[in-house]
Amino acid sequence: MRLADKVAIVTGAASGIGRAIALLFAAEGAHVVLADVRAEPLEGGPPTAEAIAAAGGSAEHVPTDVTRAEAVDALLAAALRRSGRVDVLVNCAAVFGGTPLLETREEAWDALMAVNVKGVFLCCKAAVRQMLTQPLRAEARGRIVNLASQHGIRAAPDNLAYGVSKAAVDYLTRQIAWDYGRRGIVCNAIAPGKILTGVGGRAVTARAIEYSQRHTPLPRLGTPHDVARTALFLASDEASFVTGATFPVDGGWLTN
Repeated sequence: MRLADKVAIVTGAASGIGRAIALLFAAEGAHVVLADVRAEPLEGGPPTAEAIAAAGGSAEHVPTDVTRAEAVDALLAAALRRSGRVDVLVNCAAVFGGTPLLETREEAWDALMAVNVKGVFLCCKAAVRQMLTQPLRAEARGRIVNLASQHGIRAAPDNLAYGVSKAAVDYLTRQIAWDYGRRGIVCNAIAPGKILTGVGGRAVTARAIEYSQRHTPLPRLGTPHDVARTALFLASDEASFVTGATFPVDGGWLTN
C-alpha cells in the first residue's frame, strides 16, 4: 500500500499504459482520478473505473480534454474534492504520428503537439500551482511522472512529430524539477521502449515489431505493467532523492 490515502491523477487512463498505471495505483491504496476523453478501453474490457471498483479500489472518471485549460482546471477541482490535495500527477495522455518531415501536414503536427506537449504543460502547470499550496508530506508537496519515450531520445524513423513531442516532455520534466525542487515538487519521466498494449494499428505491424525486437536486447518486448511499476516507484515515497530524471523502461533499447 505504497500510495495509501493519496490522490493521484492519471491522464490517458482509459487504455494502455495509463490504464495499467491507474489499476496499479489503486491496488496500492490511491484514490485515482481517471482523466481521458473516453471511458472505454481501446483494447477492450471494462472501463478502468469499473475494473478498479471490482478489485475493491477507489477511482472516478473525469472526462478531460487535456488541450483545454478550462478542462484541466475542472479536472484538478474534481481531484481536490476528495481530500483537498493532489499528491501525484501522471501525464500519460498522448496521440501518435507516423510520417517523416516532408509528409507531415501542419494540421497533423498541431493536433499531436496539442495533446503531447500542450496537454502535459497545462496539467503540470495546474498541478504544480496546487501542490505548492500543500504542506510537505514525506519531503514532497507533490510528485509528477511524465511519459516520454525512447523516441524522444533516439531518432524515430519516419515519425518526426511524435519524437519531437516526447523530446519536449523530457526537457519539460527537467525544467520543472530544477525550478520547483527546493519548494517540494518532485518531477520525473519514464521513457518506454516498445510496449505491447493490446491496441492495434501501425505500431504492431510485422515491420514495426521486427524493428523493435532488433533494437531491444532483452528477449521480449514490454508490457504496460512494466511501465506501471516504474511509475509506482516514482510516485511513492521510496523515490526520496530522485528528481529531474528520465527512466528508460525499454528492455535496453537505449544502450546502443
